[in-house]
Amino acid sequence: MAIDWYTEFVDTNYEPAKDDLICLYYFEPAAGITKEEAAGRIASESSTGTWTTLFTMPPRMKKLEATAFELDKNFVKIAYPLALWEEGNAVQLMSGIAGNIFGMKALKNLRLLDATLPSAYLRGFKGPHFGMDGIRKMMKVYDRPLTGAVPKPKIGFSAKEHAEVGYETWMGGFDFVKDDENLTSTSFNQFDDRVKYMTKLRDKAEQETGEKKSAFLNISADVETMKKRADLLAKYGWNYAMIDVVVAGNASVMTMRDYCSDLGLAIHAHRAFHATFDRNKKHGMTMYFLAKLMRLIGVSQIHTGTAVGKLTGTKTESILLADLLRKRKIAEVPHQCLDQDWGSIKTAFPVSSGGLHPGLVPDVLDIYGKDLILLVSGGIHGHPKGTRAGARATMQAIEAWQEGVTLDEKAKKAAELREALEKWGYYKPK
Repeated sequence: MAIDWYTEFVDTNYEPAKDDLICLYYFEPAAGITKEEAAGRIASESSTGTWTTLFTMPPRMKKLEATAFELDKNFVKIAYPLALWEEGNAVQLMSGIAGNIFGMKALKNLRLLDATLPSAYLRGFKGPHFGMDGIRKMMKVYDRPLTGAVPKPKIGFSAKEHAEVGYETWMGGFDFVKDDENLTSTSFNQFDDRVKYMTKLRDKAEQETGEKKSAFLNISADVETMKKRADLLAKYGWNYAMIDVVVAGNASVMTMRDYCSDLGLAIHAHRAFHATFDRNKKHGMTMYFLAKLMRLIGVSQIHTGTAVGKLTGTKTESILLADLLRKRKIAEVPHQCLDQDWGSIKTAFPVSSGGLHPGLVPDVLDIYGKDLILLVSGGIHGHPKGTRAGARATMQAIEAWQEGVTLDEKAKKAAELREALEKWGYYKPK
């Protein structure tokens, strides 16, 4: 009598149904396990299987089995019947396609690369509230990247000091001031105080420049606290809230998406913690699928790297991530990502940040184009003439890219950019 039944979950002749949810995995079997058995174990454990044959099972459950249907070297595609998934529940989705399977001894390594979400599954989600067009309308910026900066050092300023750095950032031409991932509400910089100081200087900057100014203020905490902080932001006329979406968790982001939307707040998604599971190229989950998940559950933008700054990530990865967030239809790239039609789900902005300065701006814009949120922080605050001059230098670098001239050519008539290039040149942080 057979003990296990893993190979029953493998069928290389299977033709996926239109509403199947299809996952792409990279996998490495443990010693003594064939690739076919390993693929069957993934499909089994993430759907209706278990480690042994059962005494009885209703015949109808056969239709709920996941099927590993395409094996190519160490890559496998698995099709999951739509009925396995609760409508509108990204938490349950991740418990299935990225749950116990990562702990199986039969697998040396396993990495979730992507999943095609069928239209029948997408119907359970609202996606981003505003979309890129809505954000641009909100900020009244249409022909260039949106810009922002974190006061640096990222934590340590008082609420008043933080706002003063923010004011200089706005006055240099930037659209946003951003809290960093580990600044929420500390003894020396209480959230409520920061909001009040920031509001006063935002209003001052708007009056003096005639431009819309905003901020990504970090509300990350338990859900009830996040709601209170979102209420405060709305009370003071802000249009954004920032959440550390990975550490906060899918459930809280799903809740806060609707809560913030009701208040007219877009969500800036910081990806802190992501590299604990997406940096290892053989195990875990890709940043690509994390970004897909966040567009699904409705953030307005998420960090996607720079390819030229201080954080990991290649040019190819950055372009794929940007396309995933900004396009309706995505084409399959073998062994990297699957096709996806987002239907009526709105777009989200990619956010480029990490070790940038004016000398690197054209490189980033060559990768992303103008539809992104460009965060340059240390690269403005470290300017020889200070934050305001650093922000101006960055705006001048953007103008150079738009005009199709080199930074050196632009710097002949742009003093702030010239001073930035004298300090950093085209240095790429390591």
